[in-house]
Formats: sequence, C-alpha cells, structure tokens
Amino acid sequence: MNVLLLEDDASIAIVITAALEAEGFAVTRCATIAERDKMLANMRFAAFVSDVMLPDGDGIATLDAVRALHPAMPVIILSAQNTLDTAVRASGTGAFEYFPKPFDIDELARTVRQAAGKRAASEEEVDDDSASQALPLVGRSPPMQAVYRMITRVLRNDLTVLVLGESGTGKELVAEAIHQLGHRAHGPFIAVNTAAIPAELIESELFGHEKGAFTGAVARHIGKFEQAAGGTLFLDEIGDMPMQAQTRLLRALQSGTIRRVGGIEDVKIDARIIAATNRDLQPMIAAGQFREDLFYRINVVPIDLPPLRDRPDDVEALARHFLQQAASEGLPRRRLSDDAAALLSRQTWRGNVRELKNFIFRLALLAREELIDAAAVQPLLEQIRPPETGQSADLGADLNRSIAQWLDEHRPESGTVYDSALAAFERPLFGAILEKTGGNQLRAAQMLGINRNTLRKRLGELAIDPEAFVQR
Repeated sequence: MNVLLLEDDASIAIVITAALEAEGFAVTRCATIAERDKMLANMRFAAFVSDVMLPDGDGIATLDAVRALHPAMPVIILSAQNTLDTAVRASGTGAFEYFPKPFDIDELARTVRQAAGKRAASEEEVDDDSASQALPLVGRSPPMQAVYRMITRVLRNDLTVLVLGESGTGKELVAEAIHQLGHRAHGPFIAVNTAAIPAELIESELFGHEKGAFTGAVARHIGKFEQAAGGTLFLDEIGDMPMQAQTRLLRALQSGTIRRVGGIEDVKIDARIIAATNRDLQPMIAAGQFREDLFYRINVVPIDLPPLRDRPDDVEALARHFLQQAASEGLPRRRLSDDAAALLSRQTWRGNVRELKNFIFRLALLAREELIDAAAVQPLLEQIRPPETGQSADLGADLNRSIAQWLDEHRPESGTVYDSALAAFERPLFGAILEKTGGNQLRAAQMLGINRNTLRKRLGELAIDPEAFVQR
C-alpha cells in the first residue's frame, strides 16, 4: 500500500518514511501543496500524512481539494503549531488523527496502519462512509479527476457555473457537490428543472408573484431565487428555457436583483447560480433559440461532465455503489462478482449513469443469489442492448425513435423544431464524417454530397475544428 507524505522538513520526512517502510508501506514524498495536488491527480493512496505549515500554503486550509479528489482517503495531520486552534481545525476537516510535534514515531506508524486498514474495509462496502455521502460522485478515472479539480476551484467563490453533459451523467450531483463542499453549504440547495415547468408559469416559479398578479394568484408566492437565499440555485436544463424567461433571467443576473410578477419592488439576489444543460447551446444561439448574452453570463466556469462511455473504468465502482444504495433502500443485499463487473464495464450505457443505476436496482431485485455473476447479468443486458448492425436496425428507424423521444422530453416551441433538429443532427454527422476521413474536408464533402465551401461554412458556424480530426 502506498502512503502520501507531505512534509517540507527533510529530516522529519526521512524518519517518517523509514518508520512507514518498516511497516510495509511504500511512501511517496512531497514538500509542497502543488506537488501534493499533482500526486493526488495521478495516483491513489491508502492514507495521506500532511504537515500544516508549508512553503506554499496551509495544509489544513487546502484539504477541500484533497477531499474532492479522494473523499475516502484517511488524512493524518502533523503540526508544530500546537495550539487549540490547530487541533480544532484538524478535527473540523474530519482528519483520522492529529499529531502535535514532536510525536511518537511508532504511534504514528500504528495510526497509519489503522487508517489504511479502515479504508480497505470501507472500500469493501463501496466507500460507504461519511465522506462519500458528502460528495455524491463516484469514480476515479482521469475524466472524473478533471471534474473534481474544476469543482475544487469554485468552492470558495460564487462564480456562476455551467455544467455540461449528456442526460443521465449526473449534472445535479455536481451541483450538489459544489454546494455541499462550498462556503454556502449552510444555506438551502434549490433545484429547478426549467424544462418541466410550463412556459406560462416559469417566471412565477423563478421570481415569485404578488397577490392578484394574474388569475389564480390568491396570495403572494416566493419564487426559487428568494427560496435559495444564502444557498445555491440550480437551474437544470436551461437550454429548454423559453426566450421570454431567458430575458428575465439575464436581467436578474446582470442587475443582481429580481422583481416578482406583478410587483414594484426589487429584491436583491443572494444565491449562487449553477446552470446545467444536455444540449449544445452554440447551434441554438446561431438559430436564435438561446440568448448569446445569457450564454456568456452563465458560462463563467464550464464543467464538462463526461459520458459513461468515456470512463468505463468507473462502471464497476458505480455498480457496487448502487448495489449498496439499493440495499439501503430496502432491496435485497447483493454483491457483484468480478466477471459480472467486467461484463457491465463492456456494456455501452446510452443512458449513462442513470441507466446503469436503474439497471443495478433491477438486478438487485431480480437476482436469485446473493453473489451476482455474469450468468445473472447477461439476460438482463440482452434486454437493453440495441440490435446489431444489419439486424433489423437502420438509420431511419433509429432517428424516428430518437426524434420522438426528443420531442417528448424537450417540448420545443412551435416554429423552432426544424432549425433545432437540423443543428442537433449536423454536429454529430459532421463529426463522424471527419473522424472517418481523418479531417480531410474534401473527402468529407464528397461523402456528404455537398460543396466543400458549404461544408467549410457550416463547420465554422458550428465551431467544429476539422484539424482536431487529423490523424497524426
């Protein structure tokens, strides 16, 4: 097992390293917070031992970044600042143990052994500890590490965040993590699915209304912006917000105030704004369906959430996590065999994490044995797999199903369907053609049956860089 040691005093670091190596640990040493973050981004550790006063910062004050990357990793704090304040701060981080200097080196080695053992035991229960509950994101793949790093950068500020990702990737979980780990954690977390609110009611839901503002407004209604005061307002599926509501939202974000429908007084906004969408907003801007100025206002810090197909290494951890969650919600307690986990990891989860979760819950309910093996998983997978190429599947049939589902889910405004569908179809089509031709625009235009200049013009309008597809 590998232990990360952050200690800028070389003599102390040597003594600790020798003691831990005698206990059978491999020790990775660093002397600065910057080195620590680089190590944590690329490696996994059984435990982390950290000094407090370091050349480039405070080891305790920067632990949020550590927690975001490795929520289950035990942390042991060392400090020569032997004050009550330091002890309280160390305790407040949820540290496994705190050692004031000078300390008993044998006791430190035993504590590291206990901490590493506790982590190993907890991982058998799929990281079912308070840290993982506080950060409801599962996965250690490089794409998710990039997400974690972005999360840590917005915890101590109120910059507006735009979470981008396909349906089912967990965009609301990212918003919850930013809220729970940030300085507004004491306030409310208010989530609004703007796609689920009728267009004629969305302004009242967001900004509230006064009594008598419209038929049926029998009393004052406090909207989501005011409900989120002191906390976070999460605007999900913002790409589906009606244009009139976009204008009101832009005005609110620009002025920092809102006005209830039918009201005459401005109310100051005191909420962090996190928006999310599963749509590509750039083509919508070009088609006049999304305000460009609103896009720039909400896209201060974009966080791209990867689809599950781009992080197959996380499928096993997610599956085991969902089995634990299913058991906690009253379903039979199940375990997953290695061959079953490998089978799940090879599956293409078009519905991303949401589809995997639903599948695992169904598996927990239907499996007959406590240990689920590949033979139990295979029949259920066959029910969700799309037909193979050449087996009754064709592009037209797939598009018919996809378009019908898109119309049901997004309910686009009358008069916008053609431009929206065309923009949504062209981007993946051009990307697939450029991938196939290695970025050669002439061959791509020939395959598409269009003029090369037309292709070049559309690529520019869709912000697609053909150089990104050139095979080097």
